[in-house]
Amino acid sequence: MRIGNTLDHLKEQKEKGLIIYITAGDPSLEATEELVVALAEARADVVELGIPFSDPLADGVTIQQATQRALKNKVNIPKILTSIKRIRERTSVPLALMGYYNPMYHYGLESLVGDSKKAGVDGFIVPDLPFEEAEVFGEITARAGLELISFLAPTSTRERIAAITQKARGFIYCVSVTGVTGIREEFSPKVGESLKIIRNYTNLPLAIGFGISTPAQAREAAKYADAVIVGSAVVHLIEEAEGDLAKMIPEVSRFVRSLKEAITE
Repeated sequence: MRIGNTLDHLKEQKEKGLIIYITAGDPSLEATEELVVALAEARADVVELGIPFSDPLADGVTIQQATQRALKNKVNIPKILTSIKRIRERTSVPLALMGYYNPMYHYGLESLVGDSKKAGVDGFIVPDLPFEEAEVFGEITARAGLELISFLAPTSTRERIAAITQKARGFIYCVSVTGVTGIREEFSPKVGESLKIIRNYTNLPLAIGFGISTPAQAREAAKYADAVIVGSAVVHLIEEAEGDLAKMIPEVSRFVRSLKEAITE
């Protein structure tokens, strides 16, 4: 339970967690391995590795394009797990596989969880798996000691919040807006009201994601949550480097450090 334990420890220390998303295989799996190590060194507390999928419904343009680049590289779950084994030789940062249910289901849920645990994965985030249909996957991951992260949206009813938090593990992924991922100009203060309600139902760490793209937005989000999740802004920096690791790693590292500094001030 490395993800939950890490965020719980930060919460006990009255520190905020930083969760960073990148797409596995963008621009290459070799680059992904270097990026994960660099993210950990830049003080990311948890790293989400996106599994490329041809129909990423919850993702905005930035991550869709990253997914397409990874698919062109023929990146798939077995190759990602092989990379994670190499990553585990270099860092113990908590890792979550984030992806859509279709490729996971076709891989085989029991096999996926078993192979992922052997590789060093700590949990799964599946944005298109409704709570009502997550029981089987949840049981498999729980038996393996891995965490299946639950989502809550600003539109979630109190009844739904109560049901989801009762079975949630690791942390609660609180979606800041309805819609898809992506860089946004403003962070909605209404999220704070939503998180106050959720806190009445669980002691699990609450993490805000979707649309946080600057240190200022991260600082604002951290006022309400135990952790902030940043994805598209990091993926955009990776894209801008055009495969040049000598440019990519320092740029991404500087940005991630600036986010961590913003939420620890």
